[in-house]
Amino acid sequence: MHRPLSILPPLKISPRRFDREEAKPPFAPRHSAVFALRKATIAKFAFLVFLSISFRAGQVNAVAQEPETQRKPNIVFFLTDDQAKISLDCYTGLGEVKTPNIDGVAKRGVIFDRHYVTTAICMASRASIMTGLYEYRHGCNFGRGDLQPNHWKISYPMLLRADGYRTAFAGKFGFEIAGQSELPSGDFDKWGGGPGQTHFKTEKNESIRSYADRFPHATRAYGAFGGDFVRESVAAKKPFCLSISFKAPHRPVQPDPAFDDVYRGATFTKPANYGRENGKHLAPQSRTGRQFPRFEQWGYSDRYDEVMAKYNQQIYGVDQAVGMVLKAIDDQGIADNTVVIFSSDNGFLCGSHGCGSKVLPYEESSSVPMIIHDPRHESAGKGIRIKTLTGGIDIGPTILDLAGIEAPRDGDQPIDGKSLLPCLDNPLQPIREKLALMNCWSQDKCHSFAVVTANQKYIFWGSQKDGMTPTEELFDLDSDSLEMTNLAADPENGKILQEARREYGYQLEQLKANAVKHYERFKKDFDPAVGRDE
Repeated sequence: MHRPLSILPPLKISPRRFDREEAKPPFAPRHSAVFALRKATIAKFAFLVFLSISFRAGQVNAVAQEPETQRKPNIVFFLTDDQAKISLDCYTGLGEVKTPNIDGVAKRGVIFDRHYVTTAICMASRASIMTGLYEYRHGCNFGRGDLQPNHWKISYPMLLRADGYRTAFAGKFGFEIAGQSELPSGDFDKWGGGPGQTHFKTEKNESIRSYADRFPHATRAYGAFGGDFVRESVAAKKPFCLSISFKAPHRPVQPDPAFDDVYRGATFTKPANYGRENGKHLAPQSRTGRQFPRFEQWGYSDRYDEVMAKYNQQIYGVDQAVGMVLKAIDDQGIADNTVVIFSSDNGFLCGSHGCGSKVLPYEESSSVPMIIHDPRHESAGKGIRIKTLTGGIDIGPTILDLAGIEAPRDGDQPIDGKSLLPCLDNPLQPIREKLALMNCWSQDKCHSFAVVTANQKYIFWGSQKDGMTPTEELFDLDSDSLEMTNLAADPENGKILQEARREYGYQLEQLKANAVKHYERFKKDFDPAVGRDE
């Protein structure tokens, strides 16, 4: 039998409005003066085209086609796998890692400092990025299920192509569509994707095998694929969306040997919360997954510099591939109308708290790089860093918003993600009050549900197996971004703990109201007032 747990009273949930004072936007809103000017310019251009018919009838078609690529921006979205923030100099500023092309995008664009994936493992995270839905709504993860066709239909690639965009995908697709025996290559104009984890050897990936002679390592082959798609799209005189989802720096550790000298003999600064001593205060459930033994198994404990050199070498290859695509964009003369987005499907612990790998809801695993460069926007080149709370579920809606496409609905409900474009207009204005972080992958003992707000993170671990008791964690991310002090363990913090519980309760109610059928069990597992019937 199970018994109600005493750590929380029954929750009374009522949605609360976000009462933070609205900050004055530093830039004109996208849909006001700037866009009005663009509309007026397009109208004048159309009128001139009309007049030219009488004089140059034979050239009307060519003149009329050109504005099509100008009305809508081109969009390039780079996604890595298992990339920690410490692997980019634009986040650390230490000068230890070499990512000049990605850092260049960051310098020209805006950097998001509080960007989270809502599930820190590739399959579920990639499905959330594509659809703008939390995992418990799309139900796609290892051991849980494939993405349903109705959710694939509302993904950003499908909606962009329906709107007239040329679309391409290359790299690790990361999930399958239920009822389909193959990946949806036919839903793209150009396909360079692959099933499962894909391979670092180009020749082993059927869709990009033609690049194997020039680029035997797949990371740069994806860059060559991207460059070709850019050139083809310009020739077709159509706006395009290129999505490249790199396998790197995911294991196995197989960096491009062309870059073996880049980090030879290099040393790297360890995270300030590195090592076993800095994980003893965390919930015992957090040490039950494979992340804990991997601190030693993967060499973080005794070969840190060697391990990080190989890890960063893989990311250096990604940076070179990004540079290949950016060069194609520049060479084609479309850089002023091409938006570039860069992010990762989850972070990586790299020895923090004495762990390796990902999955856990702690910062190094769940908070990831996020960069947007929109050369048309006034934010470009201003060195802006955005501190407001954003998530991987926001990437799809942002891409759609760039294309002027309204965010879809999941049945009769709005999706969970929000466009990040208002952040470019006003970096100080929050787009959301809270964000849920979920792990229901692998063994039950390591399952967790969390809520992160503007300045705090509350985590609930429900497992009672092996003598463990349900555990709460609360971290003040403003003063303790390394998550070294669990405020929930101190009775003096009762007031802020109750507030954090209310925030958590709201997210729990959302899960209970919207979870797909095969996620029903988590309504109980993540409810502190119910506990688990072990």
